[in-house]
Amino acid sequence: MTTVRLPLFPLNSVLFPGLVLPLNIFEERYRAMMRELLKTPEDEPRRFAVVTIRDGHEVAQTAPGMPDPTAVPERGPTAGFGEDPVKAFHGIGCVADAATVRERPDGTFEVLATGTTRARLRSVDASGPFLTAELEELPEEPGEEAGALAEGVLRSFRQYQKRLAGARERSLSTGAELPDEPSVVSYLVAAAMMLDTPTKQRLLQAPDTAARLREELKLLRSETSIIRSLPSLPASELTRGPTSLN
Repeated sequence: MTTVRLPLFPLNSVLFPGLVLPLNIFEERYRAMMRELLKTPEDEPRRFAVVTIRDGHEVAQTAPGMPDPTAVPERGPTAGFGEDPVKAFHGIGCVADAATVRERPDGTFEVLATGTTRARLRSVDASGPFLTAELEELPEEPGEEAGALAEGVLRSFRQYQKRLAGARERSLSTGAELPDEPSVVSYLVAAAMMLDTPTKQRLLQAPDTAARLREELKLLRSETSIIRSLPSLPASELTRGPTSLN
């Protein structure tokens, strides 16, 4: 088993391999992380790991607030994640490569990263200015009949997009051809569907591409049926343009 130690960035959302992640960095712990990443030579990947928060807060409390106005704001790398951060995060996340890291005059950062590979969280170290983690990178196994399943998912996804666009009385915008490589299809559809975070996390954790595609096929059929029954169902910005792939 090969493990790697990387800076850890917890979010209330799920990052999938191949998908772009824009970040606005303003908390000091993550500023420190970006300053450390900038020490990496430009010709090498600036990698960090993104994990989804199971129980905790993406942004730490910085001032007293409800329900207790006398509560002392949390500080440090574990702020918002409790005494044992490992328990606050889902066990499988995604390694990200920060292709663009721009520091603003006020010391905050604008970051554009891309998911690269899934990773299993083994341990979390809170001894520094930001969290780091030991992770096991996970291979993407195709599974059985991944190719055929990908074709079915793409057909259902196009129908889903059309129904979603119709629910908003908008014309569907397709700025690029959809991919046909099964694993890419599985991650793109998982990111693009209007699903809650636990469902997206379940898709990320699927044992192989085929299993993920099978689950997506069920979800697409179910969601499309719901949209057909509720034409006024609110849609997201996904109907306005394609999801950005690296």
